[in-house]
Amino acid sequence: MSIYILGIESSCDDTSAAILKDTTVLANVTANQDVHRKYGGVVPELASRAHQQNIIPVIDQAFQQAKLDKKMISAIAFTRGPGLLGSLLVGVSFSKALAIGLNVPLIEVDHIKAHILAHFAQQKDNQKEVPEFPFLCLVVSGGHTQIVLVKDYNDMQIIGKTIDDAAGETFDKAAKIMDLGYPGGPLIDKLAKLGNPNAFKFAKPKIQAYDYSFSGLKTSFLYFLRDHLKEDPQFIEKNVNDLSASLQKTIIDILMEKLIKAAQDTGITSIAVAGGVSANSALRNAINELNNKFNWKVFIPEFEFTTDNAAMIATAGYFKYLSNDFTDQKAKPYSRGI
Repeated sequence: MSIYILGIESSCDDTSAAILKDTTVLANVTANQDVHRKYGGVVPELASRAHQQNIIPVIDQAFQQAKLDKKMISAIAFTRGPGLLGSLLVGVSFSKALAIGLNVPLIEVDHIKAHILAHFAQQKDNQKEVPEFPFLCLVVSGGHTQIVLVKDYNDMQIIGKTIDDAAGETFDKAAKIMDLGYPGGPLIDKLAKLGNPNAFKFAKPKIQAYDYSFSGLKTSFLYFLRDHLKEDPQFIEKNVNDLSASLQKTIIDILMEKLIKAAQDTGITSIAVAGGVSANSALRNAINELNNKFNWKVFIPEFEFTTDNAAMIATAGYFKYLSNDFTDQKAKPYSRGI
C-alpha cells in the first residue's frame, strides 16, 4: 500500500509544500519572497508574515498538482529546525492544526538532514540512481557548511563543520561588498563565468581535521578591496568578473580540500553534495572533476532540490514514517541544530 506524505517547509523565506507517493514527487510548490532583495538579506519579521500569507495557497496548489484528495494523506512532515523561529512557527503551527483536522500523524524533520535525503526524491518520469550507504555528503548553504557521514536514512554523523561562517554566507557578503545585489551566490556564479579564477589570491584558512572557516576569507576579501579602492575608486567595476571568479575558486578550493581528505581517510567513494550552494556551477564542475580523478561515485541533486523545498522534507518524512518515528502536538521549532 502506497504512503502519501505532505511535506511543509518554512525555515527561512521560502514557503513550500510537496506531496510524495512513497519517494516519488507528485507536487512540489514553492512561493518565494522577493521583498527581501531591497534589504540585501532576509528580514525575519517580513519572512514570517509572508509565510502566513503563502502557506494556504501553496498547500492548496500542491494538492491540485498532485490530483490527490486530502483524505489520502498518510502523514504530515514539517521542518522543525534549524531556521528562523518566526518562519518555523508558521509551518509548525499550521502542520499541527492540519494534522488534527485530517487525523493523521505528525513527523518532525531536521532541515539539514532533509537536504541530504533530497537525493532519494524521485521524479515521476525520471527515476534516478540513489546513493548507497555509507556515503559522504557535503552540505553547503547560506547558513551551514558540513561534511556528513551518512550511514542510513536516519543515522547521520557530522564529521566536519564550519567553526564560524558558512560558505553561502561568504558568497552573499562578498556580493554585498561589491554592491551586486541579493542573493549573492547566483550573481557571483554568473559573473565568475566571464572572469579569470586565478586573477587574484585570497587567504585560505588552516583548520585541523575536516572543519571549515570562512571568516578569514571574508576579511581578506574586504581588506583587499579596501586597499585597491584607495588607488582606483573604479577597481570593483573594472574587475568584477575576475574578483567573482577568484573568490569563487577560493571558496570551492577550501570546500574540496577537506572533502577529499575526509573521503581518503574514511575510504568512502560515494560522495554527495547538497544545500543551496550545490546549485553553483563551479562547485558542480569541481565535484565532477574529482569524480574522474579519484574514481568517486558522485551524486548531485537536481536544481529543484538544491534550494529550500518541501519535497526534501516529505522525503525525510517518508523514511521516518517507515520507522514509526512520529512526533506530537508538543513539538516546538528550534533555530539551531540539535
